[in-house]
Amino acid sequence: MKIYTKTGDEGTTALFGGTRVKKYNLRIDSYGTVDELNAYIGLIKDQNIEDATKDSLLKIQNELFTLGAMLATPPEKETLKSGKERLNIPKVDSNSIQFLENEIDAMDSELPQMTHFILPGGHQAVSFCHVARCVCRRAERLCVELNDEETINSDILKYLNRLSDYLFVLARMLSKQLQVDEIKWIPTKNN
Repeated sequence: MKIYTKTGDEGTTALFGGTRVKKYNLRIDSYGTVDELNAYIGLIKDQNIEDATKDSLLKIQNELFTLGAMLATPPEKETLKSGKERLNIPKVDSNSIQFLENEIDAMDSELPQMTHFILPGGHQAVSFCHVARCVCRRAERLCVELNDEETINSDILKYLNRLSDYLFVLARMLSKQLQVDEIKWIPTKNN
């Protein structure tokens, strides 16, 4: 199988089920941003961090791939004429969201209480978490907009919302594990 098909040379691409749309279509932008997020999570996973965290990140990467496939399937193509589901893979669901919540709660129980907003930085791994969190928020905004145009699975929105929280708490946890100070945002008056 060749990696190039030439079918997108004129600015269109196919959704799951065969419908062709422009490459700037909101659905394409949504799952493309999820793909970008997945790449950043790969950068975090490639850092010198604990194996248990790497395992969690790998699970999240797999979930994001599934989420992207869900977004790539327009509602009218979700089922075949026979009534069988076209996308025959486990979906991102309440169990996926619960996994993130459990991870957040476990990390949060080991962290000091936040007293200030925190600026990104302090260590490359921490910064990658913050970049991924920002991309996650962008993916979430795009999916909310897509949901306004054509309904998508509500677990997609919940998952992305929870994942951005997970990435924030992971940044804090990595700061602790890597023994770097969190950079507190303390507003100052210009004199």
